[in-house]
Amino acid sequence: MDQKFNLGDRLPQLVDKIVNSYNADARMRHTDRAFLPSPAEVRELIQRLLELLFPGFHGRQDLSSFNVPFHVGELLPRVAHLAYRQVDKCLCYKREIEQPGSASGWQADSPCDKEAWKVTNWFLDRLVDIRSMLSGDVQAAYDGDPAAINCDEVILAYPGLLAIAVHRCAHELYDKDVPILPRMMSEWAHRETGVDIHPGANIGRNFFIDHGTGVVIGETTDIGDNVKMYQGVTLGALSFPKDERGRLIRGAKRHPTVEDDVTIYANAIILGGETVLRKGCVIGGSVFLTSSVPAGATVAITPPALRMKDRSLRGPQKEAAGKPNADFQI
Repeated sequence: MDQKFNLGDRLPQLVDKIVNSYNADARMRHTDRAFLPSPAEVRELIQRLLELLFPGFHGRQDLSSFNVPFHVGELLPRVAHLAYRQVDKCLCYKREIEQPGSASGWQADSPCDKEAWKVTNWFLDRLVDIRSMLSGDVQAAYDGDPAAINCDEVILAYPGLLAIAVHRCAHELYDKDVPILPRMMSEWAHRETGVDIHPGANIGRNFFIDHGTGVVIGETTDIGDNVKMYQGVTLGALSFPKDERGRLIRGAKRHPTVEDDVTIYANAIILGGETVLRKGCVIGGSVFLTSSVPAGATVAITPPALRMKDRSLRGPQKEAAGKPNADFQI
């Protein structure tokens, strides 16, 4: 070992110091427990799911009508294995947390095996329906963006579609009460795209997020069909309900409901579980809303008064023009 990295007598002291910090704060360590999902395998699961959902676009590209059945036949067992392993770990993690002492150390046999296989098989059966939903999302993006050349470009290049694709998979697992894994999937998409969709959000058909960056959609949001939104939109919570002891009440409806055919323009902020955007309404850019909007209505803020400085006039020219400040309002 290089001498400069030889800690010598300091090594035992540093080890004790760091380990003592582990023991002092159980929130930031995962020891003496057996189960935890793997971030690396979750990433691989997402990539393999994208290959199944968008054949020829993600992963292998030399596919034909002849070899695609063989490709899917090779891919499905890997997806099943990855999904099972992570679902199993997450279910056992929840069991271990809720029932301390139910497991200790690494175990050869999983106590959650049957439920994990049940969820995994159910999830695999849902892939065709997920593809059907995504087909509508792709078409909505192409129809809603005049800059789109074709649907291929939407699939290959649009961050909003990628975020929606991952969300539709994560939401299925969320609905089956699989802990942690759906959120890890959604946060992978968040890091990749800048679009933050909680896996609990219910999103209807033909959903289009244009540009995408900065969009936030909260856990209890309900979104109908044919909804379009732009970058920077927040569908968030107005306040967090608490019980009589001041603790947050989890699972309560905290986020807005967006009905069919609604358009929400850039940087609009819509908050509150009782806020409903009725069918066909339009929410203008930078609007801040905490109350419901009637069907078909348009909501916009009053344009701000802008002041511009005329830099073409200098010194005496300003006085002669009667514009001592050379400012004018538009």
